[in-house]
Parts: sequence; structure tokens; C-alpha cells
Amino acid sequence: MNRVIIQVRRHLLPAVAGLLLVSSCRSVEPVTLPRAAPVPATFVSSASDSSSIADQPWRRFFADPNLVSLIDSALQANPDLGIAIQRVEMARANVLVARGALLPTVNAVGSAGVDRFADYTMNGIGNYDTNLSNNIEGKQRIPTPTPEFFLGLRSSWEIDLWGKLRNRRKAAVARLLASDKGRQLVQTSLVAQVARLYYSLLALDNELVVLGKNRALQERAVEIIKIQKLGGRATELAVQQFTAQLLRTRSLQVEAQQRIVATENELNRLLGRYPQTITRGQPIGQQPLPQQVTAGIPAAMLLHRPDVQQAERELLAARADVDAARAAFLPSLTLTPYLGLNSYNASVLFNTPASLAYGLLGGLAGPILNRNVIKADYRRSAAEQREAYYNYQKAIQTGFQEVVTSLKGIDNYQRMHELQEQEVLALNKAVEISNDLYGASYASYLEVITAQRSVLEAELNLTNTRREQFLLLIDLYRALGGGSTESLPM
Repeated sequence: MNRVIIQVRRHLLPAVAGLLLVSSCRSVEPVTLPRAAPVPATFVSSASDSSSIADQPWRRFFADPNLVSLIDSALQANPDLGIAIQRVEMARANVLVARGALLPTVNAVGSAGVDRFADYTMNGIGNYDTNLSNNIEGKQRIPTPTPEFFLGLRSSWEIDLWGKLRNRRKAAVARLLASDKGRQLVQTSLVAQVARLYYSLLALDNELVVLGKNRALQERAVEIIKIQKLGGRATELAVQQFTAQLLRTRSLQVEAQQRIVATENELNRLLGRYPQTITRGQPIGQQPLPQQVTAGIPAAMLLHRPDVQQAERELLAARADVDAARAAFLPSLTLTPYLGLNSYNASVLFNTPASLAYGLLGGLAGPILNRNVIKADYRRSAAEQREAYYNYQKAIQTGFQEVVTSLKGIDNYQRMHELQEQEVLALNKAVEISNDLYGASYASYLEVITAQRSVLEAELNLTNTRREQFLLLIDLYRALGGGSTESLPM
């Protein structure tokens, strides 16, 4: 009878394995991705320099030592950067999990139990207990209910026949690298934010200087117009007009002071500290701008820009997930060996070698019916791969657009600044001339007020243009991937 059962099993196992393999190897449609548009060779129509300002470390790119100190503080204490670093650590833990799945698990086991077998089962056939007290007619028979004690090792090991586990590990490693690029992206954004707020603060300081200078001129004008009114050379209307202009300038001063407070507080938040005064360097008009700005070539940008590299690694991870999901349709082979001490009597559990037990079970399992879960996982992985592909293309296009916009903006705002400087000089002369003409009764007070208001607006516009020059330069540096440090050790 046993021989028949063994022969049946020898013929049945290959048949079952073949059935699993055939049913699992049904073709799965590969993921198709659309063809991407080629990246332009240069950022502008003219030839580009191969070097890029993003090649400079941020400590050398920013010449103001006060700004360098602020960025240092932000990189040490900014909460967003700390969160990004912890995300890297979580991704590193996922890599350890994926690597561990390729290795066998070994567990130390100590168990005790009891079973009562039915009269028509074969569980007790051919087994003998080591408990001599149950000896009946010279034979050691299994008692019922049957106690069982085990102390030893049990293991389970899935053999990675089709690369499912290896692809999961590959996906985990790619996501670890992507999370580190995400950390670099947070860092580049942080460096740029600190620099933007710093130069905005310098611009606001300059606005206060401009407003203070104009306020002093307007206060002098109010005094003069009041004296002229007493002498009958001016009217009350002129006094009120000059006074209203002075009040407007004073209100602009208060507004600028509040904006300075808000900017300082926002900068302190990025530095991970509570509100306090920010130490400044030279005024914004004396801060140097580079004589020449180089963006390099788009291919170099892809090597520096963290969001592009992060999207690329997310795409690699999604592709590995798809391969793992496809391999899930194939049968998996699992080995479950064990080694230990086994007895039906606790008192003789350590009587070796009689209580020594070991075994090995190999199982081949594959989905035949109700494969909806596996199909759903594959479709989800395929959709995630397509999403990662579009994110990658979006990151490239966004980076290209930001670089071109900043390059054009730097040139245009440089021309604006030169023209506005000439405008301020001309309007300052107009103020002097209007004052002289008014004193000689050749100009009205409205002409004087208009000239003073025009020069105030022109000087404020000049300050804003200078600030925009620095902000565009910072945006270009960030858009090219400048401001990041080396990857964390894997």
C-alpha cells in the first residue's frame, strides 16, 4: 500500500508543478511608455558655456559672510531638512527588509501542546513514545490525548527562482537613493529660501533709507510752505497737499518696518529658532553681482538637479516593482527545515539522540484560481511606473523652464536697473529744478509735489529691481541644482 502511495506521489508532484507553471506563465502585457521629446542641446539659441554656476559650492557662491552664517544655521536646525533626513532613514530600513527577504529566516522555538486524534486517523500509525510508563505488551504506544514538546530551530526560505525578491530589493535601493535626492532637494530649496529672504531684508532696509531721505525733504518742504503761507505766497491748499504727501511717506515707513519684522521672523523660522534680530552685511546696492552668469548645458543640469535625479530613481523603483509583480504570477518554491528536540514526555526531552528530530519540507505554490489580487497588484505597479515616468518628464521640463526664465530675467533686469538708475538721476534733478522754480514763482506747488512723488517711486522701483536681480540669480542657482551637498552614506 505504501509503495502504491509513493508511486502515485512521484507521478503527481511533477504534474502539479507543471500545472502551476503553465497556469502561472500566462502572458502579462508589458508596460508601454510614450516616447519623450528630446531635450534641447542648449538653454538659449546661442552656444552655451560648458561650465555652470551650480558647480560652485554655496559657501563660495554667496559672498556675504552673514548670509553664509545664516545658511549654516539653517542646515543645522531646519525642521524640514530634519524630516527629510528621517525619510532617508526610513528608506534605509526598507532596504534592510528587502535584503532580509532573500535570506532564510531561522527562529528559536520552544513549544508545548496536546492533541486528541480521532480513531479513524493515521496520525499515530508507526510512531512510538519514549514514555516507558505507557508500555503495553512490550510496545511503546502513543497516549491519547497526545502531549508534544519541541525545543529547537525552525526555518523558512523562499528560493527566488524568478527574481521577484531581487526586484523588490532593487526597488527598495532605488527608493533609498530617491529619498536621499529628496533630502538634497529640500537642502537646495532651503539654501535658496534663506538667501531670498536675506536679500529681501536688505531691500527693505534700503526702502527705509529711501523713505527716510524723502521724509526729511518733505518735512523741510512743509516747513517752507507754511512760512510762505504766512507771507501770503501760498495757500492752505498747498499746505495740506504737502502735509498729505508727508503723511503718506510716513505710512510707507511704518509698512516697511512691519515687512521687515515679518521677513526676519520668517527667516528665523527657517533657521529653526525663535524671532530675533538678523545681522545684515553691506546694503543691497553695495552687494556684488557676478559679471557673467553661465548655466552650462541641459545635460549637466540633469546631473545636478536633485528633483530630476529623484524622479529618475523613482522611475527605476517603479520599473522594478512591475518586474516583481509579474514574477508573482509564477510559482514560488519555499523550503522549511527544522532541527531540535521532540518528545511526547517532557521528562525525556533532553535524552539525545533518541529525542533528536529534524526534517525538511519543500513546497511549490502558484496561483491558479482567484488571481485578482495579483492582477490588481500588477496593474497598480504598472500605473505607478507610468506616473513615475510622467513625473520624470515633468521634472526635466520644469527645470529647463526655470533655467531659461531666470537667464532671460537676469539680462532683462540688468537693463531695467541701468535705465532706472538714469531715471532716478533725472528725477532728482527735476526735484531740484522744481524747488528753484517754485521759489522764483515759475512753478506751482503741484509740480513740486509731483516731482518729489516721482523720485520716491523711482527710487523704490530701483530698490525692487536690485532685489529681483539677486532673486533671479538665486533662482538660477537653485534651478541648476546648486546648493546641495554629497549624498548620505548608504
